Amino acid sequence: MIDILAIKRREALHDHCGVFGIYAPREDVAKITYFALHSLQHRGQESAGIAVSDGIKLRSIRNLGLVTSVFHEDNLNKLKGYIGIGHNRYSTTGGNTKNNVQPVILSTKHHVFALAHNGNIVNVRELAKKLGNVKQVSSSDTEVLALTIYRAKGEKWKEKIIDALPVVKGAYSIVACSKKRLYAFRDPWGFRPLIIGKLNSFYVIASETCALETIGARFIRDVAPGEIIQIDKNGFKVIGQIGNPNLKFCLFEYVYLARPDSILNNELVHDVRHKCGEMLASEAPIAADLVAAIPDSGTSAALGFAASSGIPFGEVLIKNRYIGRTFIQPEQHIREQGVKIKFNPMKKIIFGKRIVIVDDSIVRGTTMKKIVEVLRKCGAKEIHLRICSPPIRFPCYFGVDTPYKKQFIANGKTVSQIRKFLRSDSLHYLSLAGLIKASGQNESALCTACFTGKYPMNVNYNFKKDIFEKR
Repeated sequence: MIDILAIKRREALHDHCGVFGIYAPREDVAKITYFALHSLQHRGQESAGIAVSDGIKLRSIRNLGLVTSVFHEDNLNKLKGYIGIGHNRYSTTGGNTKNNVQPVILSTKHHVFALAHNGNIVNVRELAKKLGNVKQVSSSDTEVLALTIYRAKGEKWKEKIIDALPVVKGAYSIVACSKKRLYAFRDPWGFRPLIIGKLNSFYVIASETCALETIGARFIRDVAPGEIIQIDKNGFKVIGQIGNPNLKFCLFEYVYLARPDSILNNELVHDVRHKCGEMLASEAPIAADLVAAIPDSGTSAALGFAASSGIPFGEVLIKNRYIGRTFIQPEQHIREQGVKIKFNPMKKIIFGKRIVIVDDSIVRGTTMKKIVEVLRKCGAKEIHLRICSPPIRFPCYFGVDTPYKKQFIANGKTVSQIRKFLRSDSLHYLSLAGLIKASGQNESALCTACFTGKYPMNVNYNFKKDIFEKR
């Protein structure tokens, strides 16, 4: 059996990072950060890092791997302090090295600054040239951003942040800290989520609200587009504004990137996906015996499709939930021997059934073609594909790992041609209007570039040939 989950993971669009920050005297900030990062693991599975300051010294643990493999009781106990920032990361091809693990930490005799970044700086080459011969230890745009702040005007870190950010273009949702203060700031377009919470009487910053639920914190509000926040012994305050806010929140966050139990812009992600399924059932009705999802990204939408269509929801593929991401990958000849690693199809349920498969998106088409092939071999009578987003035709330059434009299956192909390639009996995508309506947001406040090619800013940037990685 083909390892469908491994193929799906390679094909899926990935957000590059999850970030978390906490200022909490009298709390074990390292362990709280650990649990928050664990809940944000879906946003980055290549590496993880935590930096903690006690007001005098900043210590860190950063390494390749999942949160549970990088941290343990002994090393977390060494991170003593009251300010913590953490980071989960996805890398681009060739970029998964220890030098690129975050948080980025700059340290001189008198200054220490740590920074964790979710997004992508599109004018990174221009910023790097301005730095001159400053030595860099990584190939990431995050280090360039940190050095740009370090070299900016001002004696205090807040002055440097305020001075540096107006020249930075692209997507950035950031937590940072000095020895005595926690900072958070977000680009004026608000591409990536960043929220503020409160744990007892102390403040936390996170990529998603699911992290707050995990650590027992309550949601306060979003970090507004362009907002710069400082948290210290005097509490929380806004210290600056970057440009004119012009919200262009990533619509794909609702489709796939965020966890279903997170709230984005006052909308529960599960509810948005459920509505997508309902709308898809209305836009593309079909007679069938069973509605199923590819675990787990399409489940919420599949439930919505089933509820609206009246077709029963069921499971046709069982996922082995004890197999996480591993660095030990089977060789091709082992795959060809038919080793079942991640998914098992339930042949008795599949045989003779007309099945609707609901999923979040199709990128290259490799995953879905294999799924259709597996279902055919198990005796499915008909296979109907329903995709809860429009065709993805354009690359993202704002913090999502995307292939070349020509590698998208929808680039240059009609829906009919895609269906023939996938060998399904029917294929329908949710309309852009339907997806926007399900999100509960105004179209003017959303970035839809991966579907439409209409970017919120001019981007003269070939990230696949750039020496710096997208984050």
